[in-house]
Amino acid sequence: MYVSFLICGGLCLAYGWIILRRWWAWLRVPDVVPTVAVPTTFISVIIPVRNEARHILNLLADLEQQTYAKSGFEVVVVDDHSEDNTVDLVQNFKKSSYLPVRLICLQEYIGLSQKKAAITTAVTQAQGELIVQTDGDCRVNPDWLLTIAQFYEQTQAVCISGPVCLIDNGDLFTRMQVVEFASLIGVGGASMALGKPNMCNGANLAYTRKAFLDVQGYAGTEHVASGDDEFLMHKLAGKFPGQVLFLKSRASMVYTAAQQTIPAFVQQRIRWASKWPNYQAAHIKTLAVLVFAVNLGLFWAIISYFFGGFTGPQTLGLYLFKFGIDGLFLLTVLLFFKRGRYILYQIPLQFVYIPYVLYTALRGLRGAYSWKGRQIEKVPV
Repeated sequence: MYVSFLICGGLCLAYGWIILRRWWAWLRVPDVVPTVAVPTTFISVIIPVRNEARHILNLLADLEQQTYAKSGFEVVVVDDHSEDNTVDLVQNFKKSSYLPVRLICLQEYIGLSQKKAAITTAVTQAQGELIVQTDGDCRVNPDWLLTIAQFYEQTQAVCISGPVCLIDNGDLFTRMQVVEFASLIGVGGASMALGKPNMCNGANLAYTRKAFLDVQGYAGTEHVASGDDEFLMHKLAGKFPGQVLFLKSRASMVYTAAQQTIPAFVQQRIRWASKWPNYQAAHIKTLAVLVFAVNLGLFWAIISYFFGGFTGPQTLGLYLFKFGIDGLFLLTVLLFFKRGRYILYQIPLQFVYIPYVLYTALRGLRGAYSWKGRQIEKVPV
């Protein structure tokens, strides 16, 4: 068992080094605030939707309140075969709003469905130089577009990932999700700062229309239902090194709802995990494997402890090491999100995190899950 302990310890040390590097990188990313500069970039806001009748009007109302010149952007809503009255709500909104809203219904395109097809259809018809993508269940700040446009004109980045924060419903389950989700956003942003983009979120993602067309959008990954955000970012990072950046700005923050039930949460995470086998870059695959291996090693440590393999101090030491490294990084990111006190929810999160990661990672390999009223099955390549 001594060899097993050395392996687990080595995995924890490697994990600790990676997280500490990202902690330092996150600290060095400057906080961006909007200025008085007036951007001239024309933006197409693309919103792929499916069954978002409960939320879409809130987002459209937020877009009406943008400080960005109304002549400087258009809104393109793409409906992916909704089974509720999402389409009717958007059409009625168009009649009473001064926003330039266009509605595209995939029902009118034979053979097209799911999010990647929705986004691709919208991009091909978009008029904007810069595409800004979000989801129909999100809320955005008034300076959202202004901050993104200013950052784009200052940096000329081909892809900009922005922060996304879960909305707190006040219960333990939601707050644990807030903490875990913040860690994903933080790792993604810090990795971009290190020049190794790995994660982003389609709820707050911008890219140039030209770059999207240059890399042929989702060509090569159409068979994977998820990954409309990360697969595109990876392709852009490969073709345009150093031009994929994270916009660390509270003004550009997007807010979205946490999952309300454990089954819905698990299905969402399986959907995310189903992307991992299709990653191409070695550093992204290595990080995914390491995270899985560390959690597997810690799970093995608990089993070994109960069967007399690992001692109590050895097992506790491994857990405390990872807990401390994660806590340092999490606190730093949560402070940016103005959720510093949520660090306390790292404690209950630790009791479920390891089995949840192992379960969703293994289920993700199957590529089958339920999402937005659809049963998704893995498509053989």
